[in-house]
Amino acid sequence: MVRAVLFDAYGTLFDVYSVGLLAEQLFPQRGEALALLWRDKQIEYTRLITMSAPDGSRYRPFWDVTRAALQFAGQRLGLAMSAEAEDRLMNQYRHLSAFPEVREVLQALHARGIRTGILSNGDPAMLGIAVRSAGLDNLIDPLLSVEPVRAFKTDARAYALGPQALGLPARDILFVSSNGWDAIGATWYGYTTLWVNRAGLPLDPLGTEPSRIGHSLADVLGFFDEPA
Repeated sequence: MVRAVLFDAYGTLFDVYSVGLLAEQLFPQRGEALALLWRDKQIEYTRLITMSAPDGSRYRPFWDVTRAALQFAGQRLGLAMSAEAEDRLMNQYRHLSAFPEVREVLQALHARGIRTGILSNGDPAMLGIAVRSAGLDNLIDPLLSVEPVRAFKTDARAYALGPQALGLPARDILFVSSNGWDAIGATWYGYTTLWVNRAGLPLDPLGTEPSRIGHSLADVLGFFDEPA
C-alpha cells in the first residue's frame, strides 16, 4: 500500500522549459534551442560529477551545475550572452512555472491525508524558492535535496533519502517523475513509481518499467482512489 508521495521537482512539478520564454526574448529564434540544450547539459553534468567521483569529492551544488550548463549552451549555440542575460536566465530558473495541475493534485492528496514531499537534485535554497514562488509551501513537505549525500540521482544514496526521511520502506512510497531515467532509477531502487510521460516518449528499453505510466500528475490520484 502506498502511504506517501515523493515528487521529482524539475520537469515534474516545475516546467524547466518555461525559461524558453525569456530566452526567446533575449535571443530571438534561439530560445527553444537554448532551453533544450541547457537542460540536456545540466543532467549530463550531474551524471558526470557523480560517476567520476563516488566519494562526492567532485560534487557541486545544482545551482552551480545549472549555471555551467547555461554557459556551455550559450557558447555552443554561438550566443553573445552578457553577464546580465546570464543572471536573468538563472533568476528565471529560480522561479520556474509550476505545471497547471500541480496545485489541484497536491490539494487532493492533502485532503486524503497523504503526505507529499520532494526528492530532487536541486539544492535546498533552489527548492525553497521554487516552492514558495509557486505558492506550494503549505502543501508539500519535506523538501529533500541530494546535497547531504553529495551524489545526484540516479545514485542509490540520493533515493535513500526518501525512506530515511519518511520512515517508510521504499515500496510504500510513490515516487513520481516526468523524467524517464529518474522513474527507472527509482524503480530499481525499490520505490513504487509513476512516470508522467507528458511528451509521449518511448520507454527506455532497459528491461525495467515504472509501476505505472501516465500523462499528467493527476494520474497520481489513481493510486489512492481505487478499491483496496
